[in-house]
Amino acid sequence: MVDEREAGRQHDLLGVAGGGAADGGGESLTTVLVAFGANVLIALAKSVAAIVTGSASILAEAAHSWADAGNEVFLLIANRRAHKAADELHPLGHGREAYVWSLFAALGLFVAGAAVSITHGIQELITPEPAGHYVIGYVVLAVSFLLEGVSFLQSTRQAKSEARSLQRDLIEHVLATSDPTLRAVFVEDAAALAGLVIAAAGLLAHQLTGSSVPDAIGSILVGVLLAWVALLLINRNRRFLVGQEADPRVRAAALQALLALPEVARVTYLRLEIVGPRMISVIGDVDLTGDDTESHVAVRLRALEAKISASPAVAGAVLSLSAPDEPSL
Repeated sequence: MVDEREAGRQHDLLGVAGGGAADGGGESLTTVLVAFGANVLIALAKSVAAIVTGSASILAEAAHSWADAGNEVFLLIANRRAHKAADELHPLGHGREAYVWSLFAALGLFVAGAAVSITHGIQELITPEPAGHYVIGYVVLAVSFLLEGVSFLQSTRQAKSEARSLQRDLIEHVLATSDPTLRAVFVEDAAALAGLVIAAAGLLAHQLTGSSVPDAIGSILVGVLLAWVALLLINRNRRFLVGQEADPRVRAAALQALLALPEVARVTYLRLEIVGPRMISVIGDVDLTGDDTESHVAVRLRALEAKISASPAVAGAVLSLSAPDEPSL
């Protein structure tokens, strides 16, 4: 027999059914704001350094940071619009808008970051340009690495906290989370740190050899890295837009929470679909306890749906009665 405290704990598990803590929307906003502030400062510094040094790698990194800063605007819009309340035309809320705006951000990263970096690298190979004032370039790259590190630590801290609640590895959670803003900031910051290392190596090789070829190759490598990140983010947003089941561990927790409710004798069907960041819809077939008349059963089903929908992670619940011959889950 499950006591009330255990039943309450299991029901609270629905709070992470969307892929993270139920209050994660506020933390995601903080993560995006930190990333936006860092990227604007970094983009300005890199742009100045690119003009002064003439380095193709640093120019590629400047394009990268401006693309990231622009993407954060899309992510802020995604975070705001996804939390609009449900209405008559959108009974499950507006959660999927987060994936639409995050998709725009990923496309922006591909065009404004990857394409520009690769194009400029190729132009540098065809028409080499001299570089100078290397110390300024190294200082800017070092400061940029520090600022990107601050943003990366914020996204890592949020991701680790959510990953623990779902018993996932950090990278597994970043790829699987229903929060596209967290995934975008984490992956873009990781790519930015790697890009800074590539740019520093290209600049150093340019200084040591006197040839702009390593610098140009660094620019192309940064672009390839950004293209890979953009395609990864585009694919993840596409999968959530077309409809995706919740993680099997979340489904198991939700099933356990349902069975812990005193009204539910057994569950024969359960579908949890992600409809936004940390938001799911619940569709299921249940067998209620007791042997009520049809009218009483309908009232009990509606009350049970209302109880499930009261969870901050549940956008809506639709329950039907199980047939007697249907096997229990």
